[in-house]
Amino acid sequence: MLGHSHALSGLATGAASLPWVPVEGPVAQVAWVAAVGGFAMLPDLDQSGSTIARMWGPLTDAPAGVVGTAARGHRWGTHDAVLGPLVFGLLAYAASWAYWSSLLVLALAVGLALRALHFVIPGRAENTVIGNLVLSWGAAWLLLEHSPSPLWLPLAVVLGTLTHIAGDFLTKEGVPVPLFWLVRRSRLAPIHLRTGTTLEKAVLAPLFLAAAVAFLYLNTGARELLDPLLHQFDARS
Repeated sequence: MLGHSHALSGLATGAASLPWVPVEGPVAQVAWVAAVGGFAMLPDLDQSGSTIARMWGPLTDAPAGVVGTAARGHRWGTHDAVLGPLVFGLLAYAASWAYWSSLLVLALAVGLALRALHFVIPGRAENTVIGNLVLSWGAAWLLLEHSPSPLWLPLAVVLGTLTHIAGDFLTKEGVPVPLFWLVRRSRLAPIHLRTGTTLEKAVLAPLFLAAAVAFLYLNTGARELLDPLLHQFDARS
């Protein structure tokens, strides 16, 4: 799937899961949804030189090369539905116990979401290395300063990673057979949806966006804020 499709599906998944995750208050809810949306891009950090790997220049491209080597190439280890969430989740768990490492992980999520959703963001700052660094780190700091300790970060990483793998499972290239690919490289690809087709751009991506908006309305304070306004509008009409 395209990057923005992964990010939109992650935002929708994050918003849909709000009733069952340990986050309270609007700031923590926004942080959770943004994190899942960003981490839905995380498995693609297995290819040095890719768009996402170039997000922060050498700061992301160099680790992407290491991740790609450890994962045995693009769409293998990081796209394993067992190993990918497990390894990324454990790393996030270790990071969640310290403020600065939590800030780094959340900034990475925000940066990935900004880069993937650049087509709906005015300007081009989020597509530049410096602009993305400033925006993602600033947003991560703001979210952490006004929300409880982010011990939910590992959950967001696992959910975002699984959302990405589920999306790629629908594509022609598929995803590796969990664990078995380590012995014999084999993939699961039952549907064969081509990446970047009209179906993805005109149907799936808008559906993900609509789902994200609907679940945000249902599962956050937006419902309490908007319902009185809608009632007033109906009364006047």
